[in-house]
Amino acid sequence: MPTNDNWTDTPITESLLRGALELERTEHGVLPHRLPAWARAQGNDGQLSMAESQPSGVRLVFRTRATAIELDTRPTKRVYVGVPPRPDGVYDLVVDGRPADQASVAGGNTLTIDMSAGTAEQHSGPAGTLRFAGLSGDLKDVEIWLPHNETTELLALRTDAPVEPAPDRGRRVWLHHGSSISHGSDAASPTTTWPALAASLSGVDLVNLGLGGSALLDPFTARTLRDTPADLISVKIGINLVNADLMRLRAFRPAVHGFLDTIREGHPTTPLLVVSPILCPIHEDTPGPCAPDFSGLDAGKLRFRAMGDPAEVASGKLTLNVIRDELARIVTERAAEDPRLHHLDGRELYGEADFAELPLPDDLHPDAAAHRRIGERFAKLVFTGNGAFTARSADA
Repeated sequence: MPTNDNWTDTPITESLLRGALELERTEHGVLPHRLPAWARAQGNDGQLSMAESQPSGVRLVFRTRATAIELDTRPTKRVYVGVPPRPDGVYDLVVDGRPADQASVAGGNTLTIDMSAGTAEQHSGPAGTLRFAGLSGDLKDVEIWLPHNETTELLALRTDAPVEPAPDRGRRVWLHHGSSISHGSDAASPTTTWPALAASLSGVDLVNLGLGGSALLDPFTARTLRDTPADLISVKIGINLVNADLMRLRAFRPAVHGFLDTIREGHPTTPLLVVSPILCPIHEDTPGPCAPDFSGLDAGKLRFRAMGDPAEVASGKLTLNVIRDELARIVTERAAEDPRLHHLDGRELYGEADFAELPLPDDLHPDAAAHRRIGERFAKLVFTGNGAFTARSADA
């Protein structure tokens, strides 16, 4: 790794990080986590471990006059057997609130996943260095958003001028939980996942607990939300419960109530928004489980398909339409005594007309353009007018 006597080395500590709930000390650096250790231990699931360690919404934030910045990291790249290689994760540089540059780090560890066999193997690899140069020498707020889809061990931060933590700008903290769509699957970069876009447009600080494949009404997630300071909270519920075929309607209703009850234990009057699933045609009326469709791999295409039978809905299997109806009913019932509890139908963010224009490339996840649309709509519907996160709604 490069060395230069003119560099200032700054330890990477909690004071420089936003969006992470815990920093794990490693042999050579630190690893940001979006769930605390006790929650990770209760989850004990490979998919959850991978998702929560991918730092969606996590960014280094500091104040400096530096014109050059170097960050040593060791990313973990995912490799799917039979699928074309994924592009390297993107780091977004934001200066004084404006996008300024992007870069990637090659190398790192690799996690090789064989979806057909259900196996995963990790191999160690070298660290790399990210460099941003040619910056203004003025005093400025700098944010380095870490790749939303790559586990990223942070090893060293070097600058050609001293660094100090950025001051508190008094912005409200928005805490959000959801599935891989909230996590940022198929977004172009960490600042263009739909929650990051909505936060930027609305002038709030994001803590993103979107966990790919893991928005499953887990009690440890509810307790994490309960214990995390926030001015605004949203939970997007549904798609993972269907595509994992995790529970039936009888279990779903009390599980939602319990999840919301737990959040309210720590945030009794915080505006709390329940968001139902965006449109996903394969699961609108067809239950899970959801399985990868390997038939297009020769052409480099991976898609997903619903494996359930619509007739099974009568026996309690969940579909997106079943979940939307039940969530609307639950919120209406609870809002009679909880006026700061709100509901948003996910199809207002991405519905039939959007699918016709911007179809889901793999039949499950929105692409970069759809992420932008969802983020812009969420900002408008939720943060303006009579939206759930406006001052008017908060004072209800």
